[in-house]
This record gives sequence, structure tokens and C-alpha cells, in this order.
Amino acid sequence: MSSGEAKPYAFSDLKQLAIEYFKRKGYKVEEGVSLEGYSGISRNFDLIIQRGKLTQGVWIRDWKRTIGINVVINLDRASEEVGLPNPIIIGEKFSDHAKSYANRRKILLLTKRQIMQSLR
Repeated sequence: MSSGEAKPYAFSDLKQLAIEYFKRKGYKVEEGVSLEGYSGISRNFDLIIQRGKLTQGVWIRDWKRTIGINVVINLDRASEEVGLPNPIIIGEKFSDHAKSYANRRKILLLTKRQIMQSLR
């Protein structure tokens, strides 16, 4: 491959990669959505994905560091506040505590590697 050729799926960022991933899985994708929760507080989501009757909130954390349990808890609370079940976090890597909490609360943790593998 010469230096001028683009690599397949060489998206500029994790968000574009995530959008492609969900669209290929048949989801309708909406970017940068702010929803008002039951308490009147606005909750922000990087993506809202919808397929059939299921609507889910997605946070994308394109960080070099490990995503901890506090981020997972915050997404869980934000999703619950606006009535969206089974939220999703996309990131590079997750702490063991974050994985454990996500497993108990039915939160999907997706890594960039998993998304890249599914798009091949």
C-alpha cells in the first residue's frame, strides 16, 4: 500500500467508526443528542441509536487511558434518567470494576478493536 492510499476504515475518529458500525448493524443513528430527563436536567449522548422499538444512548470516550467505573455509572444514571435501556460505551479499554458493573447493569462496553474487527 503506498503512502497516498487510504487504509480501509481509516476514519478520522472513534465516533465516525462507531457510526459506521451501528449503521451496518441496521441502526438509525443520531449524533450529539441532548435529552431532558425526568428531573428536568438535560443529559447528553454522543449518539442515539434506534432499531425497531429499541432506542439506546451511546457515549464515546476516545481516551488513551482506561475508562473507569465512574464513567460507566454516570452513563447508567443518565440513561435511566431519560428512560433509555441498555446504554453503550465505546472506548479503548475498561477497568475490571467498570466491566463488572456494566455486566450487572446490562451496559455494553465496546472497544475500538472489537468495532474494527467487525467492520473487516
